[in-house]
Amino acid sequence: MDLSLLSSVSDTVCVLWGCELSDTQRKAAFEIAEDLLEHQFFIRTMCLSAEASKEMHVVEVQDRIGEYSKPVPIATLHPMCQPMVSFSGFELMPPVIFNLRSGQGPVFISGQHVTLVFEEEEEKKEVFSSLPPLDHSGLQ
Repeated sequence: MDLSLLSSVSDTVCVLWGCELSDTQRKAAFEIAEDLLEHQFFIRTMCLSAEASKEMHVVEVQDRIGEYSKPVPIATLHPMCQPMVSFSGFELMPPVIFNLRSGQGPVFISGQHVTLVFEEEEEKKEVFSSLPPLDHSGLQ
């Protein structure tokens, strides 16, 4: 999403996020606080550790946890043929749960959390109405 096209976005905050899935920790969650801001989460990469076993590692994801949300496999990794996968523009709506469906890992996942802060229309009007008029008398 090109944030420059949104005229009502006054500020954005981007934070990197990461986790490790393994045989001892098969699930990881990205959660946000309940607030009135818009949150976006983008998966960037998934990669196997150098110590990963020579087997298929399947990672599944589930976003917007609810009664209609189902886990979906999004990456199948193998140290010999596909140890890493990169995603471009893969946006999920928090909360997001990652699960190591098969394999022992370790699998490293990196993502980006973007928070959008919108200006209220009333605030815009107040700012413009409180500005003094421009003095054009000195211009010729």
